[in-house]
Amino acid sequence: MTGTGGGTTLFDSHLHLTAARFVPDLDEVVQRAHANGVRGMVTVASDPEDAGEAVALAARTPGMWATAGLHPHAADRTSASLLGEVERIAGAPEVVALGETGLDFHYDNADRAAQLQNFEAHLGMAARLGLPIVVHSRSAEVETAERVREYGDGVAGVLHCFTGGEALLGAALEADWYVSFSGLITFVPELADWAREVPSDRLLIETDAPYLAPVPRRGRRNEPAYLTHTCERLAEVRGIAFDEAAALTTGNARRFYGLKDAA
Repeated sequence: MTGTGGGTTLFDSHLHLTAARFVPDLDEVVQRAHANGVRGMVTVASDPEDAGEAVALAARTPGMWATAGLHPHAADRTSASLLGEVERIAGAPEVVALGETGLDFHYDNADRAAQLQNFEAHLGMAARLGLPIVVHSRSAEVETAERVREYGDGVAGVLHCFTGGEALLGAALEADWYVSFSGLITFVPELADWAREVPSDRLLIETDAPYLAPVPRRGRRNEPAYLTHTCERLAEVRGIAFDEAAALTTGNARRFYGLKDAA
């Protein structure tokens, strides 16, 4: 396992520690993360039930926070009552953002009109509650960019697990949104160009664990301890030291999630 140097602190801005794959050894996963310098984590919800579990986990885990939202894969379930439940959970002190929400026209697990309705409802809720929003976008670059342009002035957001696209990147940066890179950057060469374009104060890193394990851990269950590999690659493509990449992405994550003064 690659370690961090000199007490460097890392922040995993997006992962799913409530996933079933973590049930057998969750405590050990968190311990390994801490041992590798990952002292901040946001466990991201896919629906209200998941959000409740994420809040409970964050409440008992130092350095961990949660989100509340409905994933685009489940957008067919969107209703006033379900969105009301998301908003209720979002009032918990452990919740630092809404999401993940957004659009996924690659898998099309939910009707596209329902995905758009769900996404716009979350954007409106984020503006009303003053919470940032975590956005998933796959094969929906144009449609996501349109919503970022429409809502971006009133909502702070992050494009999680960014996979490229000039139009979407441009819309996000024009709105002063953040852009997060996952382990994909360690094995998808073209992501290096996008990672160089993002201003230093808008960069985040994530594992999206248990998914998308980075090189050299590909093919395994991903976990937050592996964030070191993503940070190393980001540092390499931007021509900076590992410690500098760790410090700037940690600071950015704490700013995005409103944790500047948190312990």
